[in-house]
Amino acid sequence: MEKINALQVLSALSVETRFDAVKLLSVVGSDGLPAGELARRLGVRQNTLSDHLAVLTRSGILSSERQSRSIIYRFNPMVLQSLNAFLTRALAQNR
Repeated sequence: MEKINALQVLSALSVETRFDAVKLLSVVGSDGLPAGELARRLGVRQNTLSDHLAVLTRSGILSSERQSRSIIYRFNPMVLQSLNAFLTRALAQNR
């Protein structure tokens, strides 16, 4: 992971609603959830959540897949593992 990507991921996670969406999707697992169900479970309006989901998808934390009339969102744990590795290396260099 490059510095710019790490900053994008950190920025995406810095909003409570986005963090909560990632947390929920990480618990749900590889089946993911449709956007409407995510909004319902988080208690957020769908149009508000769609902006948050777009940011998370652009950062790579989430992936999305259209299934019929729904968009299913899934958590991508590899992005956070890459972020962790990047931060560990970057912080170790400053010692």
